[in-house]
Amino acid sequence: MKLDFKGLRFNIWLYYVLFALGILALLGLLQTAMIKPYYRDNKINAMQEVADVIQHAMIDSSLIDESNVDTAFQATVNNNVCALIYNDRGTIVYSSDSLGASCVFNQQMLLTSGTYGALYHGNTLKSLLQEEGEISELFRNERSNQEMVLYARQIRANLETYYLYVNSPAELMDFTYQIFQTQFIVLTIAVLVFSLMISLFLSGRLARPIVRMRSSARELAKGDYDVNFEGGTFSETKELASALNEATEKLSKVDELRKDLLANVSHDIKTPLTMIKAYAEMIQDISGDLPEKRNEHLQVIIEEADYLDNLVSELSELSKMQSGTYDLNLSQFDLAQKVREITKLCQGLFEQHGMHCELVTPDSVLVSADETKIGQVIYNFIINAIKHSEDHTNVFITCQDFGDTVRVSVQDEGKGISEEELPYIWDRYYKIDKGFKRSSKGTGLGLSIVKAILDTHGAQYGVESKEGEGSNFWFELHKEDAK
Repeated sequence: MKLDFKGLRFNIWLYYVLFALGILALLGLLQTAMIKPYYRDNKINAMQEVADVIQHAMIDSSLIDESNVDTAFQATVNNNVCALIYNDRGTIVYSSDSLGASCVFNQQMLLTSGTYGALYHGNTLKSLLQEEGEISELFRNERSNQEMVLYARQIRANLETYYLYVNSPAELMDFTYQIFQTQFIVLTIAVLVFSLMISLFLSGRLARPIVRMRSSARELAKGDYDVNFEGGTFSETKELASALNEATEKLSKVDELRKDLLANVSHDIKTPLTMIKAYAEMIQDISGDLPEKRNEHLQVIIEEADYLDNLVSELSELSKMQSGTYDLNLSQFDLAQKVREITKLCQGLFEQHGMHCELVTPDSVLVSADETKIGQVIYNFIINAIKHSEDHTNVFITCQDFGDTVRVSVQDEGKGISEEELPYIWDRYYKIDKGFKRSSKGTGLGLSIVKAILDTHGAQYGVESKEGEGSNFWFELHKEDAK
């Protein structure tokens, strides 16, 4: 597989590894900078505790006996330190190892850190204690070339002044530091190996669904609407895949509608053009000298030309409304009266099909809207109800005043619309029956124009329908603009 340096998988892996390296570098820096001071401070704290024990056993205690000496000695052994106590006259009051090699207070000492940075002898340390009361320093024993930690304090007790010194080799600190360094190297290797494995696993798991969706998107771009997007196990990729699947479904429907539109418009235009051409040739060849036949043929040509004119006009009107460039002619009018007028206009069609129309409206309800366009909506709903219902059935037309809004609904007892088809009935040229036949009246754009009119008004609208039970088309207008 070709490595994509800009790909999601490589970058997730890289960022994870860099993050692990950054954490390790930070730990290494903290270890280098902090371990020695931390160890020194803890060592001095331990030496202070030893000094407290020795001071209590050898100076504060009124009785110096073998038990007190053992207590002081055990404290020095447990903490690997050496302890000495001088009095103000220079006499050794207590020594943990009788001035053995590890006790260096009589020897020349070189301070390698701290404030002083000079060569000192025991009497100079004494003078420092008299000034400071307590000191802690890191120094090197020139005789043994050992680095040492020194803690000293001045004690006033029993009308005398004592100087307590506690020191410890610093080699243990260096040894501990080397152990930490070795452990850190091992830890670094282990963490890097673990990070590489985890980052490879996570980057693959994160990138895999996206790579699959990319492949599916390429198939979709080729026009394959049967493609399915898989989102893997993560919520975000699942939601993305779900959105892409939904978009694919809508694109498939749009493509189907586009094909239907091209086929239906082509059919709608081709049919009248064929009729016009055929009847023109008939006039030319047959009925030119026969007035009755000629007029009959000319009437067909006029009707077909009118149909083409209506088709072009409605397509133009629909395009204007859908593009937002259509200006409504708003006025205040009585919507209830408008419903009654249009119902009366359609009464002949009801009688022709033996249908019963039940009309329920308030006496008057004022709205502010484009009266002509709203009348077109009502007329379209009624004509659809008649067209899609069997003879001798009922149509219920109601106008209801809800206070802030007015609802107009037209309910029929026709064949109804399936739940799958309901979202698409407002689309241009969408037909439930795919065997398209041009209607002798109308252009097939009725509900598309209704939708555009109601959208332009900002009205609510919809349809409830069940197959075999009929349909109920409705819309609502707000009354707040009515005076």
